[in-house]
Amino acid sequence: MKSADFDAIIIGGGACGLMCAVQAGFLGKRTLILEKNTQVGAKILISGGGRCNYTNLHTSPQNFISENEHFCKSALSQWTVEDSISFFETYGIIGQEKTLGQLFPESNKAKDIVNIFTDLCDQLHQEIVLNCDVKNVTQVDSDFEITYQQNGKIINLRSKKVVMASGGLPISKMGASDFSLKTAKQFGIKLTSTAPALVPLTITGKEESFFSGLSGNSIFSRVSNEEISFEENILFTHWGLSGPAILQISSYWKPGMQIEVDLLPHQNIIELMEQERSLNGRKFLGNFLTQFYTKKFVEAISKFIPTDKNLASLTKDDFITIESFIHHFKVKPAGDKGYDKAEVMRGGISTDELSSKTLEAKSISGLYFGGECVDVTGWLGGYNFQWAWACGYVIAQQI
Repeated sequence: MKSADFDAIIIGGGACGLMCAVQAGFLGKRTLILEKNTQVGAKILISGGGRCNYTNLHTSPQNFISENEHFCKSALSQWTVEDSISFFETYGIIGQEKTLGQLFPESNKAKDIVNIFTDLCDQLHQEIVLNCDVKNVTQVDSDFEITYQQNGKIINLRSKKVVMASGGLPISKMGASDFSLKTAKQFGIKLTSTAPALVPLTITGKEESFFSGLSGNSIFSRVSNEEISFEENILFTHWGLSGPAILQISSYWKPGMQIEVDLLPHQNIIELMEQERSLNGRKFLGNFLTQFYTKKFVEAISKFIPTDKNLASLTKDDFITIESFIHHFKVKPAGDKGYDKAEVMRGGISTDELSSKTLEAKSISGLYFGGECVDVTGWLGGYNFQWAWACGYVIAQQI
């Protein structure tokens, strides 16, 4: 294997790196993927519980968080959701829509997605080197020198173009690292602050026993802060809150912030109680609430609202307390579960440093950054994969 054999070296065999290699191959270019793990697509394989939610039908720039809200527009317009659907259909993946526009393979097997890329890389003569730990990327004259270790052996390669697609910090056991961030800093490229995103939130202190006692209860809710709201299930756990709505709001949460949970969105608990009271005032509030929540949940909230009173005996103050608890349940998380439980990383390579049209570093010709390492973070539900596919495609056009 010689450096001259390749038009570009791609560091990272995840969603962005694999798409980049394949799209470059379609253009008659040869690439080399350097992958730390024993297989490519490790994060693809575990996503969606092994089913891989590979895009979202409702993708728009509004579904992404970045210091520059406009940066993602170019890449997402160059490679659209329709392009993703068509690409995967061409190779036998029929999309099946679940909730909120989420698209999964009809087979429900993430490995089918990865197999498409490995088969195409083989057909297009794109080379993949596994079990290799890239140590350094430096500039030598007009080339980049990439140093990696494999089986105890140090290997140096040169390339005119390098694609940094090694992901972000979440799930270190999947090979995630800060290598792209370190490389950027080494080249004087600015970073934005990073944090876990799409991550469960923890509760400590006097409220901890309430949440842990409800572990396993899932409730469809509206979770909001001053900036945004999401309607999906929340899940009580022995350490706090999880579930889709919590993961979504976590990307907009910072330590010290409070979130509000509406435990009965689209309905008005006061109106419902008044209707029931007119029919059966002797019914206890606790029995009334079991039509909306589990018995375990109703028992747990009895310390906050008078579940042992019948509806007819509820006072005006009781109504206010109940309405406040059900529709405006306040939570102040102590923290989050960290990178090993996070779906993605928030922040990364500053978008000020990259061309939005090509994803090339403005100050370093031939150096590209794509996927999770860039300061573009998607919502839960296939958006981050769509961003990764788009990045891979865009960069491939420059190779």
